[in-house]
Amino acid sequence: MTEEGLSAGEVARRLGVAVTTLRSWHRRYGLGPDQHEARHHRRYTGEDLSRLEVMCRLTGEGMPAAEAARAALAMHPLEVAAGPVVTTGGRAGGGNTIPVGGAGPEARGLARAAMRLDVATMSSVITRMIGERGVLHTWDHLLRPVLAGVGDRHAGSGALVEVEHLLSRTISDALAAVPRPAGAPAPRTLLACADEEQHSLPLEALAAALAERGHRSLLLGARVPPRALAAVVARLGPTVVMLWSQAPATASMEQLGGLRGTPLVAAAGPGWPSAGLPPSVVRPASLGEAVDLALRWLPSVG
Repeated sequence: MTEEGLSAGEVARRLGVAVTTLRSWHRRYGLGPDQHEARHHRRYTGEDLSRLEVMCRLTGEGMPAAEAARAALAMHPLEVAAGPVVTTGGRAGGGNTIPVGGAGPEARGLARAAMRLDVATMSSVITRMIGERGVLHTWDHLLRPVLAGVGDRHAGSGALVEVEHLLSRTISDALAAVPRPAGAPAPRTLLACADEEQHSLPLEALAAALAERGHRSLLLGARVPPRALAAVVARLGPTVVMLWSQAPATASMEQLGGLRGTPLVAAAGPGWPSAGLPPSVVRPASLGEAVDLALRWLPSVG
């Protein structure tokens, strides 16, 4: 940092927030530049920047802005001088937000971190909630609202492709990090997306939720052709097959029909019709119901 400090635009680019956000934090909470000369724009010092980085981290974790500002301002100068708490190298702001409906502060914090492309904070928020509340709660109350908000914004404007990709990758990494049971029996649950279906995150969440309950599963992932799925079923003879479809265009009745002989076949996801499925196929209404269905058919663990 130069001796004369940073401009508001430079700070905004470093933090990945809008200049208007910086001005709002300064006006509302006194969280702004201390260095000011007459007839010159205010300049941000290293201490100012570190406090703002604390503000970004805390709001990204879901803390209300006023409370986060009090915490940042209360930091001892030596704590601030120790250096940045988090740096994002993020995008240059834009006052846009991701709508999360009535979801809680954690979802709002994750949405703000996603807009800043702040992987460290996104990962921290997701991992902490999984550890405290479990995969299913995290999916329903944190991940699904934010993903839906990003999808709504993209549908309306065509923007946020980079946000959706980075958020999805971060979610996938967090779900994959949920410990799989050591020494558990061979997987009896097969999880696959329907042919041409690319949305695999719900199945990744289902695999992690089953792992929390001591069960391994085999996750084939996105876009599984009918012939490949049938070959895996014939080879492994799973007890449960969950076939995910996000949209009606990928919901193939023919692919479901090729799974006859499996004890439990579940057409999971909003793409499947509510009526007209083969008699032997069940349609769970939620991820939690899919977990419950699978556990009823699987042998108990331990």
